[in-house]
Amino acid sequence: MRIAVIGGGPGGLYFAYLWKQRHPDAEIDLFEQNAAGATWGFGVVFSEQALEFLRADDPDTVDAIAPRMESWKNITLNLRGESVEIDGVGFSSIGRLDLLTILQQRAFAAGVMPRYDTQVASVDALAGYDLIVAADGLNSLVRRSLEGDFGTSLSYSPNKFAWYGTTKRFETLSQTFVETELGAFNAHHYRYSQGMSTFLVECDLPTWQRYGFADKTIEESKTICERIFAATLGGHALVSNKSVWRNFPWVWNERWSFKNMVLIGDALHSAHFSIGSGTRLAIEDAIALVKALEAEGEIAAGLNRYQAERQPIVKKLVTAARTSADWYEKFPEHMKLDLMDFGYSYITRSGRIDDARLRAMSPAFMARYEASRRQPQRSGEKR
Repeated sequence: MRIAVIGGGPGGLYFAYLWKQRHPDAEIDLFEQNAAGATWGFGVVFSEQALEFLRADDPDTVDAIAPRMESWKNITLNLRGESVEIDGVGFSSIGRLDLLTILQQRAFAAGVMPRYDTQVASVDALAGYDLIVAADGLNSLVRRSLEGDFGTSLSYSPNKFAWYGTTKRFETLSQTFVETELGAFNAHHYRYSQGMSTFLVECDLPTWQRYGFADKTIEESKTICERIFAATLGGHALVSNKSVWRNFPWVWNERWSFKNMVLIGDALHSAHFSIGSGTRLAIEDAIALVKALEAEGEIAAGLNRYQAERQPIVKKLVTAARTSADWYEKFPEHMKLDLMDFGYSYITRSGRIDDARLRAMSPAFMARYEASRRQPQRSGEKR
């Protein structure tokens, strides 16, 4: 079988590696428009549950990734100079470039020879392949060329965000919410190596407009964000890597394949960064596609099976991501709550965690929260 994989991100690399490892005689061409060492962004996160899913299918890859990961058990929320930890919410993180390097090495060891610095000009250039796997991200050439056939929908969240890094080390995945004279900001920050952390800054559109970010350079925007989060950064600078202001794009496709072309990862669907599942979903898509093709033994039937089995799982997670994003669109209002009510609102925002589950998952936080509910309300606080 001749397979073209478009995109050398985690999803494309992982599919190529898995298929070549299981089918050594297959001919796989992986096309990536950027250089092997190029990447956008900084760290990526995996929940403990996501790592266990991957370990069940591919323990060797988890064993290769795990030594490069930073791990923690709690989430920390910072509001008005106070902090609350939500226990029992385990995550691990790794630098995106480190992850890509490991997957590149595994794909190479399996016999895949990626073609870097190679841009596919059109879908027509892929004629002759038995299967085309589009793992080419949010701006997927394959998807954009055939949006009607895939049933594509695209919309954008109203909040603005810019993705930075910093040398400040954070002990947990943290959220810092800051009120300024021109509006509220939120930073998502976590370490992904011994000396680097991701630092993603978010604000609503009116705040972004009041600060005049539309007319600011990347460096000017970075300087403003450093000033806003000076206390959080503790003297450390922000690091830019194509750190322009963006709106989060919601991508969804009703049909996951067309003819011999199939979508995976961000080319197929997007999940808001507040639940940190984009890389996980791409890798799990690759696993599901390999399993479906092997189970059917024929491409068309395998692609149908891939969508039938995988779509309900993805739709459930994407629905939770949209609910989470809705909470962030109103985070300036949530910031008016007292600290414990704010923490409770945050951790239950996706609709997937009720009180019983929260008591089992985060007993220390829930005990503190329930104790706060029994105390008389202090002047000026809202519940």
